[in-house]
Amino acid sequence: MTTTPYDKLSPVLILDAIESLGYQCSGSLFALNSYENRVYQIGIENDAPIIAKFYRPLRWSDDAILEEHAFSIELASHEIGVIPPLAQPTGKTLHKYEGYRYAIFARQQGRPLELEDAEQLEWVGRFLGRLHALGATKPFTHRLSLTTKTYGEQPYRFLIENDFIPPELKQSYTTLLETLLIKIEECFQEVEDVRYIRVHGDCHASNILWSGAGPHIVDLDDCLMAPAIQDIWMLLPGGSAHETERQLNHILRGYCDFNDFNWREVSLISALRTLRMIHYSGWLAKRWEDPAFPINFPWFNTLSYWKEQITHLSEQLHLLNEGKGDWK
Repeated sequence: MTTTPYDKLSPVLILDAIESLGYQCSGSLFALNSYENRVYQIGIENDAPIIAKFYRPLRWSDDAILEEHAFSIELASHEIGVIPPLAQPTGKTLHKYEGYRYAIFARQQGRPLELEDAEQLEWVGRFLGRLHALGATKPFTHRLSLTTKTYGEQPYRFLIENDFIPPELKQSYTTLLETLLIKIEECFQEVEDVRYIRVHGDCHASNILWSGAGPHIVDLDDCLMAPAIQDIWMLLPGGSAHETERQLNHILRGYCDFNDFNWREVSLISALRTLRMIHYSGWLAKRWEDPAFPINFPWFNTLSYWKEQITHLSEQLHLLNEGKGDWK
């Protein structure tokens, strides 16, 4: 990947790309919060604004992006609240302009999910139960599966091989990660009948919009094959044991109205949380030559950051060794 993947993505190019699809832009262009891709709200003459997502070059294959699009369109066709890409009359959803790949979406407004609201949590549970019921009907063939290797070993190796870990911490970090990866794999093996299905993959509260019609989930960019619990645990606050268990129970009460849930998967929460921590460090490292990342994540790759990571990952190892979920 080039060190400046978006250096040619100027406002003029963005508007020209949209107009190449037959839209007449008003000239309004507003960048939305996104680091992996570039996302913009674009004004359209005599019509509602649209959202354009320009995909990071070389990250996904065309087939993987189209599989994401097909999944969101399939969900929408079953009246499951997602924002699918807008298709051209030919049915095309992935577009190319001056070397960039992009898709366009209708603008969807909503308010944040209220994690303290039991009614909303149960509604989200019902929503995820329906999403997963459809997600289980067939697999992805071009997207990732969330495993110890893809979300743990591969980012860990990248960090080590590219000298991101400070020399004075490298031995401690390496020993800790090698132990963690073995323990995480044991956790997956201990859970019987772990079923990998198509999931959203990044289902935190900021990716759920709430309206009078209920929840809409956005940004399927990280959709992948994973256990159902992957789309549930990130909605848990990680606070007190009692509060986290209460919220989990509300979500699963709604979930089970529409789908069966393998309760053994709850014991994977600590393992999945640990994999996300490792994967997040690897993600930042892989993007570190993109000028936007040092500006927006100045705390990354400092000595204090890696010391904190060792502390937090050591806490996760303790939870895994004790065989406890994060709320116990």
